[in-house]
Amino acid sequence: MVDGAVDFADSPDDARFRATLRAWLAANRPARAERVPHDDASLAEEFAFLRDWQRRLHDAGYVGLLWPREYGGLDAPPAQQAIANEELARARAPQLLNRVGINNAGPTLIAHGSEELKRRLLLPILTGDEVWCQLFSEPSAGSDLAAVRTRAERDGDGFRVTGQKVWTSYAQLARWGILLARTDPSLPKHRGLTYFILDMELPGITIRPLRQITGSTEFSEVFLDAVPVPRAHVIGEVNQGWEIAMTTLAHERGTGFAFKEQVLQRIALEDLAALARARSHAGDPRVRQEIARAWIDVEIMRLMNCRTLTRLQRGDEPGPESSLVKLFWASLTQRVHELGLGIGGPYAQLVAGSPQAIEDGRWAQAFLWSRVGAIAGGTSEVQANIIAQRMLGLPR
Repeated sequence: MVDGAVDFADSPDDARFRATLRAWLAANRPARAERVPHDDASLAEEFAFLRDWQRRLHDAGYVGLLWPREYGGLDAPPAQQAIANEELARARAPQLLNRVGINNAGPTLIAHGSEELKRRLLLPILTGDEVWCQLFSEPSAGSDLAAVRTRAERDGDGFRVTGQKVWTSYAQLARWGILLARTDPSLPKHRGLTYFILDMELPGITIRPLRQITGSTEFSEVFLDAVPVPRAHVIGEVNQGWEIAMTTLAHERGTGFAFKEQVLQRIALEDLAALARARSHAGDPRVRQEIARAWIDVEIMRLMNCRTLTRLQRGDEPGPESSLVKLFWASLTQRVHELGLGIGGPYAQLVAGSPQAIEDGRWAQAFLWSRVGAIAGGTSEVQANIIAQRMLGLPR
């Protein structure tokens, strides 16, 4: 900061890192974009495509930048992880396959896992050799995570887990899962939960894919029937899983996706302006006003991310402010893509493959995906409650 002004320019080291990554992406980005799978065959094909892309990124040194070197990371400063997310989004490169492992499970294991589990599990997350899923949400406990009913009962030195989970990404292809289950129903709901690592190849696990409105089936419901879990796969202490889960959710909401989404929303905004010009709406004052509003919101999200980055650079863990970023993004992405449908008119509602679809159905597909923003990772209502109670100090 100089004379009260904030300098957003990259440091010399960060500028070199950005230039090197940008050049690498120009030379190595896959020839095709990420695709939305519509059946089991296309899901398996997309899974293999994304795994290969993650391995290439890892081999080039761009996966796990923040992780300690002893676990396969690079001990890079948080600014370089933010730069990597920005540049990957700017290049419109495919997302990493193992997002749950890298963004959620890995940081949680690093913070709370045993040394044995860290040595066994962390490196295959980065390479993509072992994909992870997250077994938190349940049919009767989505927004209220502390109300999970899946139970883990003592069985010798370990546990037997029985219950149902839902909206589990890539469950049918995952090797491991992070699981929240109730170990003591007599305690208050936040206190009787335990955080487990679940081997997805164990007997007693049934996975049923769910087809979404987009046509894809990467989400599943998972049924657990007395699945054996050893005591060594408990993260933290028994009945103290809520605190561990908060580490997971803080990383899910604030340190991974937000930097990438900031750039993706900027790209969507640029495409929106181009669509308005192509559809002869550029002179409509209402359209111009809405595009300007979206531009301002993208800038606000960038500044929110800078604040998060400052906390990370200081060595702080992400806190409830990650809910603010997540809530803001969910509203922003929905408004941007609703505007896209409005500007495109009836043809913008046509899906990929329709002869008269605008941009091969891009706006319809993106609009449908934007609805996920207010649900996945905690509903917008839950985020608003977290902000009210933990940031503003308002009563429950």
